[in-house]
Amino acid sequence: MLEATTVDLVFKALADPTRRLLLDRLREHNGQTLRELCERLNMARQSATQHLDILEQADLVTVIRRGRERLHYLNPAPIHEIQERWISEFDRPRLQAISAIKNQAEEYAMTNEPTSVPTYVYVTYIRASAEQVWQALTNTDLTARYWGHANVSDWRPGSTWEHRRVDGSGVVDVAGHVIEAESQTRLVVTFDDAPGTEPSRESSVVTFLIEPHHDIVRLTVTHENLPNQAMLNGIAHGWPAVLANLKSLLETGEVLPQAPWEMYRAHA
Repeated sequence: MLEATTVDLVFKALADPTRRLLLDRLREHNGQTLRELCERLNMARQSATQHLDILEQADLVTVIRRGRERLHYLNPAPIHEIQERWISEFDRPRLQAISAIKNQAEEYAMTNEPTSVPTYVYVTYIRASAEQVWQALTNTDLTARYWGHANVSDWRPGSTWEHRRVDGSGVVDVAGHVIEAESQTRLVVTFDDAPGTEPSRESSVVTFLIEPHHDIVRLTVTHENLPNQAMLNGIAHGWPAVLANLKSLLETGEVLPQAPWEMYRAHA
């Protein structure tokens, strides 16, 4: 749950219409540089930087470095946690129905031109060491505990990895290749959620970035090259649930009492 001071930062950041507009622009096209954001908003670089700093402090925006560039991503985690705090389980189905009607009406009003699927970014903070987080991401037995699947690989660049069911069937629901593996720092893998099917499609890419700071770790998960909106919708519910279970395991020694991804299905 969000601490009081964090909630204050989030609401302060959202109170300004310019900052809300920045978030809207990132929602439309995630992963923009400062120059791109300034061009889209016709805003001076200094002003945009000040607004982005406030959004970063509230964890509503995440910055990822790519070479010399700093790419800005919308981080849905704080807003998701606010929703969980103030929207009851009984209200959620009614609100989802209203939202579905609104979205369908907006879709009819839009053109039929294809739109790109945005990159998904999720950030969480874990009271653990970088080594513990790395082990949680790469150890077969640990992934089986908090994910409900065992991630199997030697985690060397170029090697395959498999997301296997732990019900004894050995079924592989996700597969891919390891692109980068810097122990306790960075793991990049391709992510094929329909292995072996035809016609095959280009795999999406998942990056785990581990950044330690004293007694905690900032874990950033970036999911890129998504094939369609349906997959984006799926991982938008899946990643927060999986990472909540991982966080619970590392901080308490136990996973959450119920599988968190089942909660979304129960109230969908």
